[in-house]
Amino acid sequence: MFLDHATIDVSGGNGGNGHVGWRREKYVPEGGPAGGDGGRGGNIIIKADPNTDTLTDFASRKRFKAKDGGKGLGKNCAGLDGEDVYLLVPPGTIVYDYADEKNPRLLADLHNVGDQLIAGQGGKGGFGNAHFKTSVRQAPDFAELGEPGEKRRVRLELKLVADIGIIGYPSVGKSSLIAAVSRARPKIADYPFTTLVPNLGVVKVFDREFVLCDVPGLIEGASDGKGLGFQFLRHIERCGILLHLLDVSRDDIIADYKAIRKELKSFSPELAKKTEFVVLNKIDIVHGDAKPWTDALKKAKIKVFATVSAATHAGTEDLMKKLLPVVLEEKEKRAKLAEQPLDEKDLPVIQPHLLSEKMGAFRIERVTNGLLIRGKRLEQFTTMTDFKNPSSRSRFRDVAQRIGLIRALTKEMQAGDDIFIGNRSVKEFLM
Repeated sequence: MFLDHATIDVSGGNGGNGHVGWRREKYVPEGGPAGGDGGRGGNIIIKADPNTDTLTDFASRKRFKAKDGGKGLGKNCAGLDGEDVYLLVPPGTIVYDYADEKNPRLLADLHNVGDQLIAGQGGKGGFGNAHFKTSVRQAPDFAELGEPGEKRRVRLELKLVADIGIIGYPSVGKSSLIAAVSRARPKIADYPFTTLVPNLGVVKVFDREFVLCDVPGLIEGASDGKGLGFQFLRHIERCGILLHLLDVSRDDIIADYKAIRKELKSFSPELAKKTEFVVLNKIDIVHGDAKPWTDALKKAKIKVFATVSAATHAGTEDLMKKLLPVVLEEKEKRAKLAEQPLDEKDLPVIQPHLLSEKMGAFRIERVTNGLLIRGKRLEQFTTMTDFKNPSSRSRFRDVAQRIGLIRALTKEMQAGDDIFIGNRSVKEFLM
């Protein structure tokens, strides 16, 4: 089964709790704290793999969770880190944060083999009490909790990466052409919609290779959901150039050409601007004489690039040789385009309070029921604090005092305000 989109839930592993332990050895009185740190939770990593060509693995299984980190142990022994989980996807997969389905946020474009994204970050392991020993606090009786793993709903969308995309009406010979010039063996028959999924084929010309992809089910109205083309139009966006195949046995190939061009433009104006070559197929039916059709197309200002018969392989080898320099030129253009610096309007908006690892990088926002404090490290610290332990609560307040949080809150607070750090109400521990 071919699957080119999937929505899954991923969860990084939880960090292990730190340990409260003491050094207990003969002849070592008052040995001091010896609780080890918790292990890091495993990550969920989405990786582009060359041996995968569909998202079928995500058809039935929709939830993925990495292993939790181990708890800290005595004698300063740290817990084991959780194992990372790799989700393998085809190159060309786009990953979106799907928390808001109406406004998905792009996370990564895994265009090349080996590209990867940490979709679910594993939680940090909590520090054991040995970590908190100081000259003035020689017997800390508390440890940190492990940080919960990151949970996220993601949308995977596959856009097949090919050098040439073959477009045209059903049964014009797209799959037959791929079969004629590559080792791909797509299902072929003489009725509409034989091809239900896109086919890829690798063509070797001299000592170079390039990839062909056919897009099935394109008919008039495809961009509005008719036929099968709407499901697969996205795959043409990743093709370097387009090969528009016309069937000389059809009644009006000029009308066919204009109908397909209209669908491309309706789906994406940028798609319609791609370099396109028109090729006449099935010339064996007319005994190799395609002049009436080439003349008619020329009159309609449609230039014919080549004439072939995919069934008999006539002209197919020459066609691939003619396409090779064009493919190489297009690859070079795309490589240069990828190296260009981002336009200022495309640069990401940096939000230091959300990115910085410093405890003092925070922002206070007014919400309906009080004040919300945002800050990556501060939110992490709050999550990992064991508020059931009096010593942990005391440390939490000391840190908030040191970074100026309590002073800032005093200026902002109004009567009846609650205080939140992330999802946790902390007013009772600060004010």
